[in-house]
Amino acid sequence: MKIQRALVSVFDKTGIVEFAKELSAMGIEIVSSGGTARELAKSGVKVVEVSDVTGFPEMMDGRVKTLHPKIHGAILADRSKKSHLEEAKKAGVELIDLVVVNLYPFERVTAKEGKDAVSLEEAIENIDIGGPTLVRSAAKNYASVGVVVNPKHYESVITELKKEKGGLSEETRKQLALEAFEHVAHYDVVIEQYLRRVFGNDGSTSKYPDYLNLSFKKIQNMRYGENSHQTAAFYLDNHKRDPCVSSGKCLQGKELSFNNILDINSAFELVKEFSEPTTVIVKHNNPCGVATDSKLADSYKKALAVDSDAAFGGVIAFNQDVDDAALAKLICERFYEVIVAPHFSDSARAVFSTKKNLRLIEMGALKLPIKRSSFPDYRSVVGGFLVQDADTELLNEGNLKIVTKRKPTEQEMKGLLYAWTVCKYVRSNAIIYARVNRAVGIGAGQMKRVDAARLAAMIAESHGDTVKGCAMASDAFFPFRDGIDEAAKRGVTCVIQPGGSIKDQEVIAAADAHGMAMVFTGIRHFRH
Repeated sequence: MKIQRALVSVFDKTGIVEFAKELSAMGIEIVSSGGTARELAKSGVKVVEVSDVTGFPEMMDGRVKTLHPKIHGAILADRSKKSHLEEAKKAGVELIDLVVVNLYPFERVTAKEGKDAVSLEEAIENIDIGGPTLVRSAAKNYASVGVVVNPKHYESVITELKKEKGGLSEETRKQLALEAFEHVAHYDVVIEQYLRRVFGNDGSTSKYPDYLNLSFKKIQNMRYGENSHQTAAFYLDNHKRDPCVSSGKCLQGKELSFNNILDINSAFELVKEFSEPTTVIVKHNNPCGVATDSKLADSYKKALAVDSDAAFGGVIAFNQDVDDAALAKLICERFYEVIVAPHFSDSARAVFSTKKNLRLIEMGALKLPIKRSSFPDYRSVVGGFLVQDADTELLNEGNLKIVTKRKPTEQEMKGLLYAWTVCKYVRSNAIIYARVNRAVGIGAGQMKRVDAARLAAMIAESHGDTVKGCAMASDAFFPFRDGIDEAAKRGVTCVIQPGGSIKDQEVIAAADAHGMAMVFTGIRHFRH
Protein backbone atom coordinates (compact mmCIF):
# COMPACT_ATOMS: atom_id res chain seq x y z
CA MET A 1 0.00 0.00 0.00
CA LYS A 2 1.38 3.37 -0.97
CA ILE A 3 2.06 5.82 1.83
CA GLN A 4 0.47 9.17 1.12
CA ARG A 5 0.22 10.77 4.55
CA ALA A 6 2.47 10.58 7.62
CA LEU A 7 2.07 11.79 11.20
CA VAL A 8 5.42 12.85 12.68
CA SER A 9 5.70 13.74 16.38
CA VAL A 10 8.95 12.95 18.18
CA PHE A 11 10.74 13.99 21.36
CA ASP A 12 14.09 12.65 20.16
CA LYS A 13 14.59 14.69 17.01
CA THR A 14 17.74 12.88 15.88
CA GLY A 15 17.62 12.70 12.06
CA ILE A 16 13.98 13.75 11.89
CA VAL A 17 14.51 16.78 9.60
CA GLU A 18 16.40 14.73 7.03
CA PHE A 19 13.83 11.93 7.26
CA ALA A 20 10.90 14.32 6.84
CA LYS A 21 12.56 15.99 3.87
CA GLU A 22 12.89 12.60 2.16
CA LEU A 23 9.22 11.83 2.85
CA SER A 24 8.15 15.22 1.55
CA ALA A 25 10.25 14.82 -1.60
CA MET A 26 8.28 11.63 -2.34
CA GLY A 27 5.04 13.59 -2.19
CA ILE A 28 4.03 12.34 1.26
CA GLU A 29 2.03 14.88 3.26
CA ILE A 30 3.34 15.43 6.78
CA VAL A 31 1.07 16.08 9.76
CA SER A 32 2.82 17.22 12.92
CA SER A 33 2.43 19.12 16.18
CA GLY A 34 4.27 21.08 18.85
CA GLY A 35 8.05 21.22 18.80
CA THR A 36 8.35 18.74 15.95
CA ALA A 37 6.18 20.86 13.68
CA ARG A 38 8.21 23.94 14.52
CA GLU A 39 11.51 22.14 13.93
CA LEU A 40 10.39 20.84 10.54
CA ALA A 41 8.88 24.15 9.41
CA LYS A 42 12.04 25.99 10.44
CA SER A 43 14.01 23.64 8.18
CA GLY A 44 11.75 24.25 5.22
CA VAL A 45 9.61 21.13 5.43
CA LYS A 46 5.97 21.71 4.61
CA VAL A 47 3.86 20.66 7.60
CA VAL A 48 0.14 20.44 8.35
CA GLU A 49 -0.50 21.18 12.04
CA VAL A 50 -2.50 18.59 13.99
CA SER A 51 -4.79 21.35 15.22
CA ASP A 52 -5.66 22.21 11.60
CA VAL A 53 -6.62 18.57 11.03
CA THR A 54 -8.72 18.23 14.19
CA GLY A 55 -10.11 21.76 14.19
CA PHE A 56 -9.23 21.79 17.87
CA PRO A 57 -6.29 23.62 19.47
CA GLU A 58 -3.71 21.99 21.73
CA MET A 59 -4.80 22.41 25.33
CA MET A 60 -3.83 21.82 28.95
CA ASP A 61 -0.13 22.59 28.40
CA GLY A 62 0.01 20.16 25.49
CA ARG A 63 -1.48 17.24 27.41
CA VAL A 64 -4.22 17.02 24.78
CA LYS A 65 -3.41 17.44 21.12
CA THR A 66 -3.52 14.17 19.14
CA LEU A 67 -6.30 12.46 21.14
CA HIS A 68 -8.96 13.04 18.52
CA PRO A 69 -11.08 10.86 16.13
CA LYS A 70 -9.67 12.64 13.08
CA ILE A 71 -6.21 11.42 14.13
CA HIS A 72 -6.96 7.98 15.54
CA GLY A 73 -9.71 7.25 13.02
CA ALA A 74 -7.19 8.10 10.31
CA ILE A 75 -4.72 5.58 11.77
CA LEU A 76 -7.09 2.79 12.86
CA ALA A 77 -9.25 2.52 9.75
CA ASP A 78 -8.91 -0.99 8.33
CA ARG A 79 -8.30 -0.43 4.60
CA SER A 80 -9.70 -3.88 3.80
CA LYS A 81 -13.12 -2.99 5.23
CA LYS A 82 -15.37 -0.91 3.00
CA SER A 83 -17.46 0.18 6.00
CA HIS A 84 -14.38 1.69 7.72
CA LEU A 85 -13.49 3.68 4.63
CA GLU A 86 -17.05 4.90 4.19
CA GLU A 87 -17.25 5.99 7.85
CA ALA A 88 -13.94 7.81 7.55
CA LYS A 89 -15.10 9.65 4.44
CA LYS A 90 -18.42 10.57 6.05
CA ALA A 91 -16.63 11.97 9.13
CA GLY A 92 -14.11 13.89 7.03
CA VAL A 93 -11.22 11.70 8.23
CA GLU A 94 -8.20 11.65 5.91
CA LEU A 95 -6.22 8.45 6.32
CA ILE A 96 -2.72 8.34 7.84
CA ASP A 97 -0.45 5.62 6.47
CA LEU A 98 2.74 6.16 8.48
CA VAL A 99 3.20 7.12 12.15
CA VAL A 100 6.63 8.31 13.29
CA VAL A 101 6.62 8.80 17.06
CA ASN A 102 8.97 8.48 20.02
CA LEU A 103 8.12 9.31 23.60
CA TYR A 104 8.86 11.75 26.40
CA PRO A 105 12.12 10.71 28.13
CA PHE A 106 10.56 9.44 31.34
CA GLU A 107 13.31 6.89 31.98
CA ARG A 108 16.15 9.39 31.52
CA VAL A 109 14.46 12.08 33.60
CA THR A 110 13.71 9.79 36.55
CA ALA A 111 17.18 8.18 36.49
CA LYS A 112 18.69 11.28 38.12
CA GLU A 113 19.69 10.79 41.73
CA GLY A 114 20.72 12.85 44.74
CA LYS A 115 20.42 16.61 44.42
CA ASP A 116 19.54 16.22 40.72
CA ALA A 117 16.61 13.88 41.38
CA VAL A 118 13.35 15.11 39.87
CA SER A 119 10.22 15.85 41.82
CA LEU A 120 7.17 13.63 41.50
CA GLU A 121 5.41 16.49 39.69
CA GLU A 122 8.16 16.69 37.06
CA ALA A 123 8.15 12.93 36.63
CA ILE A 124 4.37 12.92 36.10
CA GLU A 125 4.65 15.61 33.40
CA ASN A 126 7.09 13.34 31.56
CA ILE A 127 4.54 10.54 31.29
CA ASP A 128 3.60 10.56 27.62
CA ILE A 129 -0.06 9.84 26.87
CA GLY A 130 -0.65 10.84 23.27
CA GLY A 131 2.56 9.25 22.00
CA PRO A 132 1.95 5.69 23.27
CA THR A 133 -1.66 5.93 22.10
CA LEU A 134 -0.54 6.84 18.58
CA VAL A 135 2.03 4.06 18.60
CA ARG A 136 -0.50 1.46 19.79
CA SER A 137 -3.06 2.53 17.21
CA ALA A 138 -0.57 2.29 14.36
CA ALA A 139 0.91 -1.01 15.57
CA LYS A 140 -2.55 -2.54 15.97
CA ASN A 141 -3.35 -1.59 12.39
CA TYR A 142 0.02 -2.77 11.00
CA ALA A 143 -1.80 -4.35 8.05
CA SER A 144 -2.54 -0.84 6.80
CA VAL A 145 -0.10 1.46 8.60
CA GLY A 146 3.64 1.62 9.17
CA VAL A 147 4.96 2.77 12.57
CA VAL A 148 8.50 3.92 13.35
CA VAL A 149 9.61 4.49 16.96
CA ASN A 150 13.39 4.35 16.54
CA PRO A 151 15.47 6.85 14.49
CA LYS A 152 17.84 4.03 13.50
CA HIS A 153 15.16 2.81 11.06
CA TYR A 154 14.77 6.10 9.16
CA GLU A 155 17.33 5.24 6.52
CA SER A 156 16.04 1.72 5.87
CA VAL A 157 12.42 2.96 5.70
CA ILE A 158 13.33 5.59 3.10
CA THR A 159 15.31 3.01 1.11
CA GLU A 160 12.36 0.62 1.07
CA LEU A 161 9.86 3.35 0.18
CA LYS A 162 11.96 4.24 -2.83
CA LYS A 163 12.47 0.63 -3.80
CA GLU A 164 8.81 -0.34 -3.34
CA LYS A 165 7.41 2.73 -5.09
CA GLY A 166 6.21 4.45 -1.94
CA GLY A 167 5.10 1.41 0.09
CA LEU A 168 6.36 -0.79 2.93
CA SER A 169 6.26 -4.56 2.73
CA GLU A 170 4.03 -6.58 5.04
CA GLU A 171 7.08 -8.11 6.71
CA THR A 172 8.55 -4.67 7.43
CA ARG A 173 5.25 -3.45 8.88
CA LYS A 174 5.05 -6.54 11.11
CA GLN A 175 8.57 -6.05 12.46
CA LEU A 176 8.01 -2.32 13.03
CA ALA A 177 4.74 -3.07 14.86
CA LEU A 178 6.42 -5.64 17.07
CA GLU A 179 9.15 -3.17 17.99
CA ALA A 180 6.48 -0.51 18.64
CA PHE A 181 4.62 -2.67 21.15
CA GLU A 182 7.94 -3.59 22.79
CA HIS A 183 8.75 0.12 22.99
CA VAL A 184 5.54 1.13 24.78
CA ALA A 185 5.58 -1.97 26.98
CA HIS A 186 9.03 -1.01 28.26
CA TYR A 187 7.84 2.57 28.73
CA ASP A 188 4.86 1.44 30.83
CA VAL A 189 7.03 -0.85 32.98
CA VAL A 190 9.52 1.95 33.69
CA ILE A 191 6.67 4.20 34.83
CA GLU A 192 5.16 1.46 37.00
CA GLN A 193 8.51 0.70 38.64
CA TYR A 194 9.15 4.38 39.36
CA LEU A 195 5.70 4.91 40.87
CA ARG A 196 6.03 1.71 42.89
CA ARG A 197 9.25 3.05 44.38
CA VAL A 198 7.67 6.43 45.13
CA PHE A 199 4.16 5.41 46.19
CA GLY A 200 5.37 2.29 47.96
CA ASN A 201 7.19 4.26 50.64
CA ASP A 202 4.08 4.35 52.82
CA GLY A 203 3.99 0.56 52.97
CA SER A 204 0.65 0.29 51.21
CA THR A 205 2.11 -1.18 48.03
CA SER A 206 3.85 -4.55 48.14
CA LYS A 207 7.24 -4.85 46.48
CA TYR A 208 5.97 -8.23 45.30
CA PRO A 209 3.01 -7.18 43.10
CA ASP A 210 0.33 -9.50 41.75
CA TYR A 211 1.90 -9.21 38.30
CA LEU A 212 5.67 -9.05 37.94
CA ASN A 213 6.48 -6.73 35.04
CA LEU A 214 10.16 -6.64 34.14
CA SER A 215 12.01 -4.78 31.44
CA PHE A 216 15.69 -5.34 30.74
CA LYS A 217 17.71 -4.07 27.79
CA LYS A 218 19.63 -6.61 25.74
CA ILE A 219 23.38 -6.12 25.88
CA GLN A 220 24.27 -8.91 23.49
CA ASN A 221 23.31 -12.25 22.03
CA MET A 222 25.51 -15.01 23.44
CA ARG A 223 27.27 -17.57 21.28
CA TYR A 224 25.41 -20.18 23.34
CA GLY A 225 24.17 -20.81 26.87
CA GLU A 226 25.61 -23.06 29.56
CA ASN A 227 26.05 -25.70 26.84
CA SER A 228 26.57 -25.35 23.11
CA HIS A 229 23.08 -26.62 22.22
CA GLN A 230 21.42 -23.83 24.26
CA THR A 231 20.75 -20.34 22.90
CA ALA A 232 21.20 -17.33 25.22
CA ALA A 233 21.35 -13.55 25.55
CA PHE A 234 22.55 -11.09 28.20
CA TYR A 235 20.23 -8.34 29.47
CA LEU A 236 20.95 -5.21 31.49
CA ASP A 237 19.05 -3.97 34.53
CA ASN A 238 19.14 -0.20 34.05
CA HIS A 239 18.41 0.39 37.74
CA LYS A 240 21.61 -1.31 38.97
CA ARG A 241 24.21 1.46 38.88
CA ASP A 242 27.00 0.10 41.11
CA PRO A 243 30.02 -1.41 39.32
CA CYS A 244 28.91 -4.93 38.44
CA VAL A 245 29.21 -7.56 35.73
CA SER A 246 26.71 -5.82 33.43
CA SER A 247 28.59 -2.51 33.55
CA GLY A 248 32.07 -3.91 32.84
CA LYS A 249 33.98 -2.94 29.71
CA CYS A 250 35.71 -5.67 27.73
CA LEU A 251 39.17 -4.43 26.66
CA GLN A 252 40.35 -7.48 24.75
CA GLY A 253 39.75 -11.14 24.08
CA LYS A 254 37.00 -13.38 22.79
CA GLU A 255 33.34 -12.64 23.29
CA LEU A 256 32.20 -13.48 26.79
CA SER A 257 30.28 -16.72 27.21
CA PHE A 258 27.21 -17.37 29.35
CA ASN A 259 29.34 -19.20 31.92
CA ASN A 260 31.99 -16.46 31.89
CA ILE A 261 29.38 -13.92 32.92
CA LEU A 262 28.14 -16.09 35.80
CA ASP A 263 31.71 -16.57 37.03
CA ILE A 264 32.60 -12.88 36.66
CA ASN A 265 29.56 -11.99 38.72
CA SER A 266 30.51 -14.38 41.53
CA ALA A 267 34.17 -13.37 41.55
CA PHE A 268 33.63 -9.62 41.42
CA GLU A 269 30.85 -9.54 44.01
CA LEU A 270 33.07 -11.44 46.45
CA VAL A 271 36.20 -9.36 45.86
CA LYS A 272 34.18 -6.18 46.51
CA GLU A 273 33.67 -7.37 50.11
CA PHE A 274 37.33 -6.59 50.94
CA SER A 275 39.00 -3.21 51.42
CA GLU A 276 42.63 -4.37 51.29
CA PRO A 277 44.25 -5.68 48.06
CA THR A 278 42.48 -8.97 47.37
CA THR A 279 42.36 -11.65 44.67
CA VAL A 280 39.45 -14.00 44.07
CA ILE A 281 39.66 -16.93 41.66
CA VAL A 282 36.37 -18.55 40.62
CA LYS A 283 35.74 -21.79 38.76
CA HIS A 284 32.26 -23.07 37.91
CA ASN A 285 30.62 -20.32 39.97
CA ASN A 286 32.50 -21.18 43.17
CA PRO A 287 35.60 -19.47 44.56
CA CYS A 288 38.61 -21.78 44.51
CA GLY A 289 41.06 -19.18 45.81
CA VAL A 290 40.72 -16.04 47.96
CA ALA A 291 43.53 -14.08 49.59
CA THR A 292 44.35 -10.59 50.85
CA ASP A 293 47.76 -8.95 51.20
CA SER A 294 49.38 -5.54 51.30
CA LYS A 295 50.54 -6.14 47.72
CA LEU A 296 48.11 -7.27 45.00
CA ALA A 297 50.68 -9.60 43.43
CA ASP A 298 51.18 -11.40 46.75
CA SER A 299 47.42 -11.74 47.21
CA TYR A 300 47.29 -13.41 43.77
CA LYS A 301 50.05 -15.88 44.68
CA LYS A 302 48.30 -16.83 47.91
CA ALA A 303 44.90 -17.16 46.24
CA LEU A 304 46.37 -19.40 43.55
CA ALA A 305 47.98 -21.61 46.19
CA VAL A 306 44.58 -22.50 47.69
CA ASP A 307 43.76 -24.77 44.74
CA SER A 308 46.03 -24.16 41.77
CA ASP A 309 44.61 -27.13 39.84
CA ALA A 310 41.03 -25.83 40.08
CA ALA A 311 42.19 -22.34 39.04
CA PHE A 312 43.02 -23.61 35.54
CA GLY A 313 40.64 -21.94 33.09
CA GLY A 314 39.05 -19.86 35.84
CA VAL A 315 38.13 -16.21 36.31
CA ILE A 316 40.31 -13.88 38.39
CA ALA A 317 38.90 -10.76 40.02
CA PHE A 318 40.94 -8.03 41.73
CA ASN A 319 39.59 -5.17 43.84
CA GLN A 320 42.60 -2.98 43.01
CA ASP A 321 43.99 -1.70 39.72
CA VAL A 322 46.30 -4.09 37.90
CA ASP A 323 49.13 -1.66 37.18
CA ASP A 324 52.04 -4.04 37.52
CA ALA A 325 53.48 -5.62 34.38
CA ALA A 326 55.23 -8.21 36.54
CA LEU A 327 51.88 -9.35 37.94
CA ALA A 328 50.46 -9.53 34.42
CA LYS A 329 53.39 -11.73 33.35
CA LEU A 330 52.81 -13.99 36.34
CA ILE A 331 49.15 -14.38 35.44
CA CYS A 332 50.00 -15.12 31.81
CA GLU A 333 52.08 -18.11 32.86
CA ARG A 334 48.81 -19.97 33.41
CA PHE A 335 45.58 -20.37 31.45
CA TYR A 336 42.64 -18.23 32.57
CA GLU A 337 39.44 -17.28 30.81
CA VAL A 338 38.88 -13.78 32.24
CA ILE A 339 40.70 -11.16 34.32
CA VAL A 340 38.55 -8.55 36.09
CA ALA A 341 39.81 -5.38 37.76
CA PRO A 342 38.81 -1.76 38.32
CA HIS A 343 41.50 -0.62 35.88
CA PHE A 344 44.47 -1.99 33.90
CA SER A 345 47.60 0.06 33.25
CA ASP A 346 49.02 0.36 29.75
CA SER A 347 52.03 -1.74 30.73
CA ALA A 348 49.84 -4.52 32.10
CA ARG A 349 47.61 -4.43 29.03
CA ALA A 350 50.66 -4.73 26.80
CA VAL A 351 51.57 -7.99 28.56
CA PHE A 352 48.02 -9.35 28.47
CA SER A 353 47.76 -8.54 24.75
CA THR A 354 50.08 -11.48 24.05
CA LYS A 355 47.18 -13.71 25.12
CA LYS A 356 44.75 -12.86 22.33
CA ASN A 357 41.81 -14.88 23.68
CA LEU A 358 42.15 -13.73 27.29
CA ARG A 359 39.31 -11.39 28.21
CA LEU A 360 40.14 -8.29 30.24
CA ILE A 361 37.12 -6.72 31.94
CA GLU A 362 37.55 -3.22 33.34
CA MET A 363 34.94 -2.33 35.97
CA GLY A 364 35.86 1.25 36.82
CA ALA A 365 36.79 2.83 40.13
CA LEU A 366 35.59 1.11 43.31
CA LYS A 367 34.84 2.87 46.57
CA LEU A 368 35.79 0.30 49.18
CA PRO A 369 34.25 -1.00 51.26
CA ILE A 370 31.21 -1.21 49.00
CA LYS A 371 27.96 0.06 50.47
CA ARG A 372 25.48 -2.51 49.25
CA SER A 373 21.83 -1.72 48.71
CA SER A 374 19.12 -4.33 48.39
CA PHE A 375 18.02 -5.39 44.93
CA PRO A 376 15.78 -8.17 43.60
CA ASP A 377 17.26 -11.55 42.83
CA TYR A 378 15.35 -13.47 40.14
CA ARG A 379 15.48 -17.23 39.72
CA SER A 380 13.68 -19.06 36.96
CA VAL A 381 11.98 -22.42 37.41
CA VAL A 382 9.96 -24.30 34.84
CA GLY A 383 6.75 -22.32 34.50
CA GLY A 384 7.67 -19.36 36.68
CA PHE A 385 10.00 -17.09 38.62
CA LEU A 386 11.12 -16.92 42.20
CA VAL A 387 11.91 -13.42 43.46
CA GLN A 388 13.73 -12.50 46.64
CA ASP A 389 15.89 -9.76 48.10
CA ALA A 390 19.48 -10.43 47.11
CA ASP A 391 21.66 -11.58 50.00
CA THR A 392 23.42 -8.28 50.74
CA GLU A 393 23.34 -8.77 54.51
CA LEU A 394 26.52 -7.57 56.20
CA LEU A 395 27.80 -9.12 59.40
CA ASN A 396 27.25 -6.92 62.44
CA GLU A 397 30.14 -7.84 64.72
CA GLY A 398 28.20 -6.40 67.65
CA ASN A 399 25.60 -9.14 67.21
CA LEU A 400 28.07 -12.02 67.32
CA LYS A 401 27.41 -14.44 70.15
CA ILE A 402 30.21 -16.49 71.66
CA VAL A 403 28.58 -19.73 72.78
CA THR A 404 31.54 -21.81 73.97
CA LYS A 405 33.53 -21.71 77.20
CA ARG A 406 36.58 -20.44 75.36
CA LYS A 407 36.48 -17.10 73.55
CA PRO A 408 38.31 -16.75 70.23
CA THR A 409 41.61 -14.90 70.34
CA GLU A 410 42.01 -11.69 68.35
CA GLN A 411 43.78 -13.59 65.57
CA GLU A 412 41.14 -16.30 65.57
CA MET A 413 38.38 -13.72 65.29
CA LYS A 414 40.06 -12.21 62.24
CA GLY A 415 40.23 -15.66 60.68
CA LEU A 416 36.58 -16.32 61.52
CA LEU A 417 35.44 -13.09 59.90
CA TYR A 418 37.52 -13.78 56.79
CA ALA A 419 36.13 -17.29 56.46
CA TRP A 420 32.58 -16.00 56.96
CA THR A 421 32.98 -13.41 54.19
CA VAL A 422 34.13 -16.06 51.73
CA CYS A 423 31.46 -18.51 52.85
CA LYS A 424 28.68 -16.19 51.68
CA TYR A 425 29.73 -16.75 48.04
CA VAL A 426 30.20 -20.54 48.10
CA ARG A 427 27.49 -22.96 46.98
CA SER A 428 25.71 -24.78 49.80
CA ASN A 429 26.48 -26.85 51.72
CA ALA A 430 29.65 -24.83 52.25
CA ILE A 431 32.56 -25.08 54.66
CA ILE A 432 35.52 -22.71 54.57
CA TYR A 433 38.83 -23.00 56.40
CA ALA A 434 40.74 -19.73 56.57
CA ARG A 435 43.50 -17.80 58.27
CA VAL A 436 43.47 -14.07 58.92
CA ASN A 437 43.98 -13.06 55.29
CA ARG A 438 43.32 -16.05 53.05
CA ALA A 439 41.18 -19.07 52.46
CA VAL A 440 42.96 -22.37 53.01
CA GLY A 441 40.34 -24.91 52.00
CA ILE A 442 36.96 -24.43 50.31
CA GLY A 443 34.34 -27.18 50.41
CA ALA A 444 31.40 -26.37 48.14
CA GLY A 445 28.09 -27.85 47.10
CA GLN A 446 27.96 -30.99 49.21
CA MET A 447 24.75 -32.68 50.26
CA LYS A 448 26.15 -33.41 53.73
CA ARG A 449 27.84 -30.69 55.77
CA VAL A 450 30.40 -33.10 57.16
CA ASP A 451 31.41 -34.00 53.60
CA ALA A 452 31.94 -30.31 52.85
CA ALA A 453 34.22 -30.19 55.91
CA ARG A 454 36.17 -33.21 54.66
CA LEU A 455 36.40 -31.85 51.11
CA ALA A 456 37.71 -28.46 52.20
CA ALA A 457 40.41 -30.10 54.30
CA MET A 458 41.29 -32.54 51.53
CA ILE A 459 41.76 -29.69 49.04
CA ALA A 460 44.09 -27.85 51.43
CA GLU A 461 46.13 -30.95 52.22
CA SER A 462 46.40 -31.99 48.56
CA HIS A 463 48.27 -28.73 47.93
CA GLY A 464 50.69 -29.21 50.79
CA ASP A 465 48.81 -26.98 53.23
CA THR A 466 47.13 -27.84 56.49
CA VAL A 467 43.99 -26.59 58.19
CA LYS A 468 45.68 -26.87 61.59
CA GLY A 469 45.14 -23.60 63.45
CA CYS A 470 42.52 -22.42 60.93
CA ALA A 471 39.13 -20.89 61.51
CA MET A 472 36.14 -22.71 60.06
CA ALA A 473 32.97 -21.09 58.67
CA SER A 474 29.72 -22.85 57.83
CA ASP A 475 27.05 -21.17 55.70
CA ALA A 476 24.26 -22.76 57.80
CA PHE A 477 23.99 -24.47 61.18
CA PHE A 478 25.53 -27.84 61.96
CA PRO A 479 22.71 -30.39 62.22
CA PHE A 480 25.04 -32.82 64.03
CA ARG A 481 28.36 -32.67 65.85
CA ASP A 482 30.19 -34.71 63.18
CA GLY A 483 31.36 -31.61 61.28
CA ILE A 484 32.91 -30.21 64.46
CA ASP A 485 34.61 -33.52 65.24
CA GLU A 486 35.97 -33.68 61.67
CA ALA A 487 37.46 -30.19 61.94
CA ALA A 488 38.86 -30.72 65.43
CA LYS A 489 40.80 -33.83 64.52
CA ARG A 490 42.53 -31.79 61.81
CA GLY A 491 43.53 -29.05 64.22
CA VAL A 492 40.90 -26.39 63.53
CA THR A 493 40.64 -24.13 66.59
CA CYS A 494 37.51 -22.02 66.08
CA VAL A 495 34.17 -22.05 64.27
CA ILE A 496 31.70 -19.45 63.03
CA GLN A 497 28.19 -20.51 62.07
CA PRO A 498 24.61 -19.18 62.16
CA GLY A 499 23.33 -21.39 64.97
CA GLY A 500 19.67 -22.31 65.24
CA SER A 501 19.81 -26.11 65.08
CA ILE A 502 17.74 -28.21 67.49
CA LYS A 503 21.08 -29.85 68.29
CA ASP A 504 22.96 -26.61 68.98
CA GLN A 505 23.76 -27.73 72.54
CA GLU A 506 25.23 -30.99 71.27
CA VAL A 507 27.34 -29.08 68.74
CA ILE A 508 28.48 -26.54 71.35
CA ALA A 509 29.38 -29.37 73.74
CA ALA A 510 31.50 -30.94 71.01
CA ALA A 511 33.37 -27.66 70.51
CA ASP A 512 33.92 -27.34 74.26
CA ALA A 513 35.18 -30.91 74.43
CA HIS A 514 37.76 -30.11 71.76
CA GLY A 515 38.72 -26.78 73.35
CA MET A 516 37.42 -24.87 70.31
CA ALA A 517 35.86 -21.42 70.30
CA MET A 518 32.50 -21.07 68.57
CA VAL A 519 30.66 -17.95 67.43
CA PHE A 520 27.03 -17.68 66.30
CA THR A 521 26.13 -15.05 63.72
CA GLY A 522 22.34 -15.40 63.80
CA ILE A 523 22.21 -15.21 59.98
CA ARG A 524 22.88 -17.84 57.35
CA HIS A 525 24.11 -17.65 53.76
CA PHE A 526 22.55 -20.51 51.80
CA ARG A 527 23.52 -20.20 48.14
CA HIS A 528 21.60 -22.71 46.06
